[in-house]
Amino acid sequence: MSIAAHLVDPLSMQITWRDIAGLDEVITELKETVILPVQKRHLFQGSRLLQPPKGVLLYGPPGCGKTLIAKATAKEAGFRFINLQPSTLTDKWYGESQKLAAAVFSLAVKLQPSIIFIDEIDSFLRSRSSSDHEATAMMKAQFMSLWDGLDTDHHCQVIIMGATNRPQDLDSAILRRMPTRFHINQPSMRQREQILKLILENESVDLSVDLVDIAKETDGFSGSDLREMCRDAALLCVRDFVHTQNDSSSEDFIRPIHQSDLQKGNQ
Repeated sequence: MSIAAHLVDPLSMQITWRDIAGLDEVITELKETVILPVQKRHLFQGSRLLQPPKGVLLYGPPGCGKTLIAKATAKEAGFRFINLQPSTLTDKWYGESQKLAAAVFSLAVKLQPSIIFIDEIDSFLRSRSSSDHEATAMMKAQFMSLWDGLDTDHHCQVIIMGATNRPQDLDSAILRRMPTRFHINQPSMRQREQILKLILENESVDLSVDLVDIAKETDGFSGSDLREMCRDAALLCVRDFVHTQNDSSSEDFIRPIHQSDLQKGNQ
C-alpha cells in the first residue's frame, strides 16, 4: 500500500516538454532512445540492440531540471510513474526490505509501461563497502538482481530512471545497469535566455525588459535559481502595490515587472 501511494498516472501529470527550456538536445536524445522504441514497438521488434534501455541516469548540478525531465518523459511516453523514495524500502524487520523491493518491481511490471524514478539515487545505491550494514547490503543486492530480471525479458517495458548530483558516488554495478546517461549541466547564456522566456511567459512584463542582458548577468545560475530570481522580482511589484494602497487615488492593479526588478532579484 505504501508503494502504491508513490504511483502517478501519466494522465494526471501536468509537466510536458513545453515546460522545459534550454535542454532541447537532451529531450531529442530521450525521444530517440527511450520514447520511440516504446511508442513504435512494431518497428523495433526484430532487434535486441534497439530496445529501450532498462536504466537511464540523469546527472548534473542541482536545480537544472533532472526531475522535470523524468516526469516529462513519463508524461509524453504515457508511462506510469513510480516516484520511489529510499525510505519506502527500509523496514525495522529483518528481510522486509527485500520483500518491499520485490513488491516495487512486481507493481511496475503489472502496470507496464512504467518508470521507477529514484531521485538522489546516490543516497540509496552508493558504492558498497565492507562497513555496510548486512540488511542494507542485502537490499542493494536484491534490487540489482530484480533489475537484471528486466534485462532478460526483452518485452518488459519497465525503465529505472535515476537522478543524482554525485555520479561518482554510485556503485560501479549500478552504473553498468544504467548505460544511457545524460549530463544536465548548468545552462549557457542562450539557455538561460530561453528559461527566462518560459518563466515569464504568462507574467506581466514591461516591454523594455531585455532578457539577453539578464541572461548575461546571471552566469552560473541554474534553472531553479532563475525561477527564484523572477519570483523575487514579481514580489517587488506586489510590495509596491501594498505601499501605494494608502493613497486613495491609486489605481487597483499591480505594475508589470521592470528590468530593475530582475536586477534587484539577481542581487
